[in-house]
Amino acid sequence: MPKEFTYAKAGVDRKIRTESKKKLKILHDTYRFSQRGKIIQLPYGNIFPAGENRYLDIEIEGVGTKVLVAQLAQKYDTIGIDGVAMVVNDVIRSGAKPLAVSDNIHTQLSDPTLLSELLKGVAKGATEAECIVPSGETGDVAELIKGVAEGKGFDMVVAAIGEVAEQKIILGRNIKPGDVIIGLRSSGLHSNGISLARKILFKQWGGKYKPHDVPDGLDREIADEVLEPTKIYVKTFCEVTKQLPVKGAVHITGDAYVKFDRLAKFSRGIGFEFSNFKPQPIFAIIQRTASELGGSIRDEEMLRTFNMGWGFALIVNKADADETLDAVSKTGVGAEQIGRVTSSGGVRVLHRDKRIILH
Repeated sequence: MPKEFTYAKAGVDRKIRTESKKKLKILHDTYRFSQRGKIIQLPYGNIFPAGENRYLDIEIEGVGTKVLVAQLAQKYDTIGIDGVAMVVNDVIRSGAKPLAVSDNIHTQLSDPTLLSELLKGVAKGATEAECIVPSGETGDVAELIKGVAEGKGFDMVVAAIGEVAEQKIILGRNIKPGDVIIGLRSSGLHSNGISLARKILFKQWGGKYKPHDVPDGLDREIADEVLEPTKIYVKTFCEVTKQLPVKGAVHITGDAYVKFDRLAKFSRGIGFEFSNFKPQPIFAIIQRTASELGGSIRDEEMLRTFNMGWGFALIVNKADADETLDAVSKTGVGAEQIGRVTSSGGVRVLHRDKRIILH
């Protein structure tokens, strides 16, 4: 039997991660200290009141093992965009507009050139998201971080805070069968599934290519393709929500299309069906390369791990679908209907003439 490449074998076990996340209940006792009212639990996070008709959404995210690809290629000017993108795209899921971001960069060594390149990306991402960066921190932790390139090891975490009026909160509680799922075009891999992609694509981790190789099907080096920054959807999202009601918002990141099932806990009796994928060439190259290495990666695993061409999704009334697509297109972001809400429960996909149950 050929070797099967999976996210779990690459070091990210979804079952263990799900069990670990249950421990977040330990923090619930702190909710009693909320000074302005009750914390609102949402499908993908919580928001808290900060005044009359004013809620704040605080999120924090990392870039994951994409930092290792940056170190391998010795290209550091885009990874900060990823850091900002991952967290501001999380903030908007609640309906909030990001106000500010803050970065924490741990390095093997405080190299001014490295930090300058990383911060260029943070500034560029914050500008795209129209956020200030009022604070941040760096730390030298050579015993913790060794990195791929000697003296260039680093990790990055970015936090963001956003604000939303009570009537604009996206609760995810009124989604119904027949609603439409609008996908917003991704820029490629974004910052998810990189642990799996690395071990197929790069010789450094047992894969096929050197970082500056150009595989068939690409017009640039493989490292540049993987390092393409995560798309920031803030302006597009804010433009749509000014005009139209959005019932659900999903940042298609870790667990990819499986994560839609979390909405079923807030709107009972619903499921999701997807039938429109427009994956960029990099996704086909991952599957092809797995085969060339004497293994395989199933379509199911791709759909549970990667965005497959759509980085963010909006769930809207069917009657609002065309107007939503028009509003998105006016911001310069590609968008299409990628699926619909069903009454059957679970997450189902029609892909390559196959029906796949993801959850």
